[in-house]
Amino acid sequence: MSITTAEAPARADSIGSFDRRRTLPYVLAVALFAAYTTLSVSRHLRIQTAGYDLGIFEQAVRAYAHLQAPVSQLKGPGYHLLGDHFHPLLMLLAPAYRIFPSPITLLVVQALLLAVSAVPVTRYAMRVTGTAGGLGIGVAYGLSWGLQQAVAFDFHEVCLAVPLFACALVRLAEHRWHAAVLWALPLVLVKEDLPATVAALGGYLILRRQYKLGLAVVAFAVVTGLVITGLVIPAFNPQHAYPYETGASAEDPLTRLLTPGVKLSTTLWLLLPTLFLAVRSPLLLLAAPTLAWRFWSTNHMYWGTEFQYSAILMPVIFVALLHALTALRTHPNATVRWWTRTVPAFTVVVALACTTALPLRRLVFPSTWKSDPAAAATRATLETIPDGAVVAATNLLAAQLTARCTVYLYPNYPDRVLRPEWVAVTDFTDPALIPLDQRAAFAALPDRGYELVTRQGGVAIYHRRTGHDGRGAER
Repeated sequence: MSITTAEAPARADSIGSFDRRRTLPYVLAVALFAAYTTLSVSRHLRIQTAGYDLGIFEQAVRAYAHLQAPVSQLKGPGYHLLGDHFHPLLMLLAPAYRIFPSPITLLVVQALLLAVSAVPVTRYAMRVTGTAGGLGIGVAYGLSWGLQQAVAFDFHEVCLAVPLFACALVRLAEHRWHAAVLWALPLVLVKEDLPATVAALGGYLILRRQYKLGLAVVAFAVVTGLVITGLVIPAFNPQHAYPYETGASAEDPLTRLLTPGVKLSTTLWLLLPTLFLAVRSPLLLLAAPTLAWRFWSTNHMYWGTEFQYSAILMPVIFVALLHALTALRTHPNATVRWWTRTVPAFTVVVALACTTALPLRRLVFPSTWKSDPAAAATRATLETIPDGAVVAATNLLAAQLTARCTVYLYPNYPDRVLRPEWVAVTDFTDPALIPLDQRAAFAALPDRGYELVTRQGGVAIYHRRTGHDGRGAER
């Protein structure tokens, strides 16, 4: 069919407009990447990252980059991290780290992966709610508290899972069953709790009458999860056990899952960004495995909204919201249809309001964009320790050294057996300020052959005297 001269400009404008719409999710991802990177790198440069967990993950990726087993000295001498958590997909970060050997590399990669996860969510949102509405929901997703908390707490392997899961969820919402499975299967290589999430995805397929595919996915996930937690992790673990086994409890299961109240609070915070509309979609069931293991655990750190534990849930609640809106667009009630058109604007308002109390608010603080003289002085003092040295460092100093030294955690070390050549600790001018867990170790430094080299920039550096046997005597 030919196009007349009069029609040609209209067709050209239409094509140009279409192309611009297609680029919007990527523009948003770039903006989120810049925001996430600024926040996380600023924290590191201000000595706000730690050995637990940035230093530990850097030691693992550094080992992979040199074709070695992922041993983390911060966890203990010779501690193989696959005996702690199962995250072999971290190997993918090795090439980037080999080129740029720095903890900042891990932070930038994490920012990139989390930002990229906004692309499938935003593209799907634009198909459901239109260009403006979809972009608004993409912004709300990028500002969601789960992603912000992940960016603001060092580095974690969950950043590898978020974009994979986002793509899988969108394919589920679009009824692209096989594509959803292909995106979801690598999740079992990210962390040992995610086979349960993959099994839930298989259950969703069964719910949608995709019986053969769903049963195959469930079987694969269950077998994989049992092998990982029952065989693989214990094989690498020093105690030959899965270290996060919570075991049975005399407590009523419902009571254990639902109390204390912080668990209900976390659930409400999960639904708030979607104005509670996500509950209308069965896709929300895919959040159940993550919430179940967290709430079942006796570790209270898993229950709340802090740290990285809710990052994997953000794609679930936003894709569930969009899935619910798809059904509501054709609702017979005109008021309901109007409400669905206003939802994107409300999600942005809620996200911006929440951000005033979340980590990204720091981007409006002038101090975030300025160098920190105190942090610079700390790093300058740490330069006293030569590259390749073996060091025992406090948690907040460890991540500043793991790129160029072998780092153990102080005050666990030095001890009677393992005595690193160097010790880097926070300089407490008043001995009464030394934390209780560090006092005995600090007092033992002279007897173990360590002498003060320098104390500047809030750091005290000690060096072990040559020939000292570590038992209070010279050899």
